[in-house]
Order: sequence, then C-alpha cells, then structure tokens
Amino acid sequence: MDAPDIQLHLDRAGLDLQAAESNLEQGYYGVAVARAYYAMFHAVSALLASKGITRSKHSGLISAFGQHFVKSGLIEAEYAKVLAHAFDSRLDSDYDVAFTAERTLAEGVLHDAQGFVRRAESFLRQAGEL
Repeated sequence: MDAPDIQLHLDRAGLDLQAAESNLEQGYYGVAVARAYYAMFHAVSALLASKGITRSKHSGLISAFGQHFVKSGLIEAEYAKVLAHAFDSRLDSDYDVAFTAERTLAEGVLHDAQGFVRRAESFLRQAGEL
C-alpha cells in the first residue's frame, strides 16, 4: 500500500478516538469501548499497510501485528496486550447481552487506544511513511 492508504487509516483512527471520547462523555460505555478498539484496528491497518500487508479479519490483523511488529521487536509487546484486551472488551460489549461495560473499562480502553495510535504514528514517522 502507499502513503495515502496509511494516512486514511490514521485519519479513521483519529475519528474513532473522537467518537470514543464523545460516547464516553455521554455514558455510552460499550460504544466507547468499540470505537476505541476500532481506533487501534485502523492504527494496526496503517502499520501493516506500511509493509504492504492487508488483513480483513480481526484475528488475522491481530496475528499479523504480533508477527510483523511485536515478534520482530519493532513495537513493544505491551501494545499487543492492550490490542488483545480491547478486542476482547469490544466482543463482550457488542455481543454479550449480559455484559454491561462500566465507565472504568471504557476509560481504560480509550486511554490504551490513545497511546496505541500515538505509538503507531511515531513508528510510521520514524520509518519515513508519514
């Protein structure tokens, strides 16, 4: 992929962060969790795009991130952990009707997503992709 595709994913990540913040403020904690996860999803998509890799399934995207960025030492392992936690939290929020996301969960996932997107942008700048 080329730089415009990378930037489009980062732009989308930024919009998802804004949506997560807005939903958190309005008390829609489950929606905030989902939007924060999708900010990370698009940040990972941008990272993968920098290597010419695309994945359409969430599990494939998470796996490719681990393989191409974490195992290779390009991105710290903590980011794989927060991505997995956000993914699991999004699944609970979206699909488990007995699950109710609480404010502390939404705040934590949003905080993680903000750091994740910053780290992805930093990597891409250092790699000359932005």
